[in-house]
Amino acid sequence: MRPPVAQSVLQPLYRLNLYRAWGRVGLSAIGPTGAVMTLILIGVSSGGCSMSRTEGAFAKMGDSDVTGSISPTPVSAVVATPTETDLAFARNAASDVLTKGDKDSSQPWENPETGARGSVTPLAKAYASEGRTCRDFLASYVNGRSESWLQGAACQSSQGRWEIHTLKPWRQG
Repeated sequence: MRPPVAQSVLQPLYRLNLYRAWGRVGLSAIGPTGAVMTLILIGVSSGGCSMSRTEGAFAKMGDSDVTGSISPTPVSAVVATPTETDLAFARNAASDVLTKGDKDSSQPWENPETGARGSVTPLAKAYASEGRTCRDFLASYVNGRSESWLQGAACQSSQGRWEIHTLKPWRQG
């Protein structure tokens, strides 16, 4: 009977034989050029998502590009004019916020009939005009995708209620 051979003696021989077999079949079969090309292909395929592009991640559309079945809206049609009922709601909100007299406050308004909405914010401090206390304000106007601003002025009546005497589209400048 043979004495048992220690397994630790056989393991290095087994590993050496595997290395030799791989060396003969693996790298010599594809050659040095094939090995380099394989590494390049692996690198390019795994790094493809991080390659930079000259344009951004999202496509940019020009002003004249049209997609889908929705017709483009001309820029001039985006700015809508408030109706008289919209202006009435804005005037009421302006009167309310000016009556409260809070500094840096705004008053929202909404017309349920047209869906128009916005808010009114007093500007600067009160001033005297023709013996009355007056104040300027800015009102936002949003209806659907349209948005604009209105500027106005109001003066306090003898009963203490604020009366709006101007409300017109805001002209920056």
